[in-house]
Amino acid sequence: MAKPFPLEPVESPSILTPYRRIRGLLPSKETREQLDRLRAAESRSMQGQPPVIWDRAQGVNVYDVHGNMWLDFSSGVLVANAGHGHPQIAAAIVEQASKPLLTTYCFPNVPRIRLTQKLVSLAPPKLNKVLLLSTGSETTECALKLMRTHGRRIGGDDKNVIVAFLDSFHGRTLGAQQMGGVLGGRDWIKHRDPDIIHVPFPDGFRNEDTSFQLFERSLADAGVEPDNVAGVITETYQGAGPYFMPNEYAQALRKWCGAHAALLCFDEVQAGFGRCGALWGFELYDVVPDLFCLGKGLSSSLPISAVIGRDDVMDLYGPNEMTSTHSANPICCAAALASIEVIEQEHLAQNAATLGSALREELQAVRDQFSEVIGFAPSQGLVGGLLIVKRGSKEPNYDLAWNVVRCCFHKGLLLFAPVGVGGGCIKIAPPLCIDEAALREGCTVIKDAFQELLRGD
Repeated sequence: MAKPFPLEPVESPSILTPYRRIRGLLPSKETREQLDRLRAAESRSMQGQPPVIWDRAQGVNVYDVHGNMWLDFSSGVLVANAGHGHPQIAAAIVEQASKPLLTTYCFPNVPRIRLTQKLVSLAPPKLNKVLLLSTGSETTECALKLMRTHGRRIGGDDKNVIVAFLDSFHGRTLGAQQMGGVLGGRDWIKHRDPDIIHVPFPDGFRNEDTSFQLFERSLADAGVEPDNVAGVITETYQGAGPYFMPNEYAQALRKWCGAHAALLCFDEVQAGFGRCGALWGFELYDVVPDLFCLGKGLSSSLPISAVIGRDDVMDLYGPNEMTSTHSANPICCAAALASIEVIEQEHLAQNAATLGSALREELQAVRDQFSEVIGFAPSQGLVGGLLIVKRGSKEPNYDLAWNVVRCCFHKGLLLFAPVGVGGGCIKIAPPLCIDEAALREGCTVIKDAFQELLRGD
């Protein structure tokens, strides 16, 4: 269903505001020539984003070499929580690279020591061990391994079942994609794991039954004995929405896992480091998991991820039995430490919490104005979404969502391509350093795009 954005130049209207600057053809002739060369050499799977070649990015803005400036509502797919190109993070990267010390494999380095200590200090009590990795998919694969190992150790081979949620996303590697519940995402896998079970997520939109009884009924319908569940993994919020659990559901799930000696894992790869208005997204539910996965916003820049959990879980494997080639790369660790410092010093989680009401207000206003084609507008902190549907239904309308993203691009607002069920979700996720004026201006651009595209309908 997903399609590449066209490279035919379009004369965009001149725009000049404090947050957006657009002039001339988009893409320019030079940009088109460069992208043609890229598309000739690169996998087609990488052609899914609006046609801008990033030259530099700073704060909430992305620039090309032609003087255009976009207000960024993507954060580079929820990476740049501290903002793009923060000087403190850039300086930490340069300082570490200048030592020079670029890689250490699993040999210790000082940034690794400092980062693991920092993460443990920020995690809930008793979640006191960290494994640093490279990507979000690595962390969920690691969580799968740990949940199953722990389950078999305490309950034998039968305690092997992993429960995940429909419409979830945990990465694109083999185990991660099998735990993910996005329809079609697992089609390439011939021999699927029969002990990975999916249950409905209580999103309140596509699944209107948000009771915890549905979780229990779904397991019973699948023939799963609760005591055979080794672990439950859930995104803190489903990226397809973003969809959040009701607090009561999350708390019931926590109690259920405790009662059945199942590990509860929160995938915080998108939610962590202030995105939802708290340092950890699961804090919103007033629950503590047994382990959780981090990535994306951990460094606001370079690839690094982490699993944090109880020591009896994290220490299940001995020396050299659970490692990764680029685990705890010193430059990435230095970037992560600097990013965490910026998020703390500039109170960015608090900023997300404060501006969360403005984002919710703006998205709800857009939904109210275009209610026939926007089915749902959930948000929390500085992550939100517009679920685009075909009139009179909940069926995703990918074409309209895609055209809104394209229209916004030409108006100086950068969004990533539609995501979620059927590609019907326009995701809003600006850097956490954004101010209210920029946030509201970006939402106005989205509203203008709908008005332009639906004019005459």
